[in-house]
Amino acid sequence: MSEPAILTNLDARGVATVTFNRPEVNNAYNGAFIQGVLDGMDALGKEKGLRCVVLRGNGRHFQAGADLKWINSVRPGSPEANRDVSRATAEAVDRLNRLPVPVVALVQGGCFGGGTGIVSACDVVIAADNAIFSIAEVRWGLHAAIIVPHLNDAIGVRQVRRYAITGERFGADEARRIGLVHEVVPLDKLEARGAEMVAQILENSPTAMAKTKQHILESAWGGFDRATFDALVDSHATARQSAEAAEGLASFAEKRRAAWAPKS
Repeated sequence: MSEPAILTNLDARGVATVTFNRPEVNNAYNGAFIQGVLDGMDALGKEKGLRCVVLRGNGRHFQAGADLKWINSVRPGSPEANRDVSRATAEAVDRLNRLPVPVVALVQGGCFGGGTGIVSACDVVIAADNAIFSIAEVRWGLHAAIIVPHLNDAIGVRQVRRYAITGERFGADEARRIGLVHEVVPLDKLEARGAEMVAQILENSPTAMAKTKQHILESAWGGFDRATFDALVDSHATARQSAEAAEGLASFAEKRRAAWAPKS
């Protein structure tokens, strides 16, 4: 029996550690991963003593975005099935964003595509000095509709216009400069710095932090209403079934340049 894609542990202090557990594919998300996040949020929501959530990834990388082989298996389905997939993905990030407790992400190695949306939805992000980021959906004929509001909150529209359109990679120091992460530490200090941040959080009033987060979100891009949520989901799902997505995903699978790339 394979291990679950998401591991959740709650300690006596009320600190939950949620671990992405697909290291063999760099913690890329698929259906089981998304459902594991949703199930984890459901379980944590029932814990009255929950004080803080820590996100981490097993293995060399934090989270490498979507599993493109899985995406390619989903896209031939019906429009309704594709909307369901996009809705579940969007719900996972949105619910993480709206958790009434502080969420701390500890990022090492790759954090690509949807991974950047995950960290954008967190309250505190600490990155190791080996972290690499990208919002790379456009390389494969897709787009990042469902995480754009969270990215806008984290790094501002001006930076999203660059990095979500170019798809280029950038390192931990640049991520700190633009606001995607709050601190950069040596890889071997990542867990210790995370523990220090959690200790700081536990000194604060739970209700006051929850209300503060609520008020922040009321004026944030990520505090959108349900109609906006549905429109983002529809756009995300439609892109997955486009001709350009078919070509982009084929180029990935075949390890070649996409048809729209200049010929070398």
